[in-house]
Amino acid sequence: MYARSTTINARPESLDAGIAQVRDEVMPMILELDGCIGLSMLVDRESGRCIATSAWQSEEAMRASDEALRPTRDRLADQMGSGGPTVEEWEIAVLHRDHRSTEGACVRATWMKVAPASLQRAIDVYKLAALPRLEDLAGFCSASLLIDRASGRCVSSVSYDSQEAMANNREAAASMRAATTKDAGAEVLDVCEFELALAHLRVPELT
Repeated sequence: MYARSTTINARPESLDAGIAQVRDEVMPMILELDGCIGLSMLVDRESGRCIATSAWQSEEAMRASDEALRPTRDRLADQMGSGGPTVEEWEIAVLHRDHRSTEGACVRATWMKVAPASLQRAIDVYKLAALPRLEDLAGFCSASLLIDRASGRCVSSVSYDSQEAMANNREAAASMRAATTKDAGAEVLDVCEFELALAHLRVPELT
């Protein structure tokens, strides 16, 4: 399974219109493309950072969709913010879902980097050490790990039932992150908390 993420630095006042456009126009169109298995959208209302991620059954399906989707990405970025979108392609290495998210769900995303030769160890640490501890956190919904094998960049996204649940486990999550990234030999590049504005993913369990 593969994923393409599109990051837009939006004007805060354009966020709700952008979410509506992705929900009402972009998502129905993208779900009709061969091999597409869903779309999610994360929003940080304070900074304006938005990340829309499409999921694909294969790398070939993801790459084949790029030309058709590029004008839509560029138009959305122009309408929501300034500058072009940042597009990244990933392999979905891990996905575990305790239960589906509902309205009000939030996501804590952590970007990391490891030496490409150590990537499999990082995946194993995530599966065997991080996931069991994440499941114990109150309000846990799901977790995923996206990887770029060439660069060693990874992003973990952990969803929770509510902003309150995510805030309440912030300290425990930070302690866990420090321990597991050390075990994995990973460098943390960034951590950000988001509103889960759209969640329409049909990615199967990948553990």
